Parts: sequence; C-alpha cells; structure tokens
Amino acid sequence: MSMLHEFKAFAMRGNVVDMAVGIIIGAAFGKIVSSFVNDVIMPPIGVLLGGVNFRDLAVVIQQATETQAEVVIKYGMFVQTIIDFIIIAFAVFFGVKAMNSMKKKEEAKPAAVAEVPEEIKLLAEIRDLLKKP
Repeated sequence: MSMLHEFKAFAMRGNVVDMAVGIIIGAAFGKIVSSFVNDVIMPPIGVLLGGVNFRDLAVVIQQATETQAEVVIKYGMFVQTIIDFIIIAFAVFFGVKAMNSMKKKEEAKPAAVAEVPEEIKLLAEIRDLLKKP
C-alpha cells in the first residue's frame, strides 16, 4: 500500500475527522471567550477597581532609546489570558459533565426484555410435560 493510500485511510477514520471538527470548533470558541472576557467582563471589573484598563497594566523594565525598543512585562494581558482559561475550563467541565450525565441515563435504562417466540414457549411446555412422572 502506498504512503498516500495509508495517509488517506488514516485521515478518513471517524476519530480523526471528529477530532479535526473539535479543534476547529474549539478555536472558534476560544475567540468567542476572548471577546467575552475582553469586551464584557474586564470593563466592569476595571470600573470596580477604579477605572483600571487591564490591557494597559505593565511594568517597564527598560525605557526605549533611539536604538532599542522599550522592554515591558504586560501582566494585564496575562491576567486576561488567565480569565479566558478559567472560563474555557468551566465551559468544558460543564459540557463534559452534561455528556456524562446523558450517558449515565442511557446506561440506567433497563434492557427491554425480548419477547419469547411462540415456538419456544410451546417447546418449553412440551419439555415440562415430558418431565412429569
């Protein structure tokens, strides 16, 4: 089997395709969460903390010179990234929890008792009659 055929067989497996879809949706979800944190959550928190804009929070290590750019630690952006992560982690946790509860409900359902065919019932009756002395 050629390398191209092997790759095609690998790429077309259900798990690989499902994983690719999950990664694409996850990337889009990450953008939504980043926008939610930056545009909805952080402004009120900044107002509550006295008008602080977290994007501007930074520590200047070295001032800019004519030949060198300013060296800055942007810890405000880091705080926003941590909040992004926490929100995504909670969303994934609740999603997995919901999926697990649905699986438990499926497992808890008793299996339907299969109806015994009439032929088997008749044969069982004959057997029982033959066993009697």
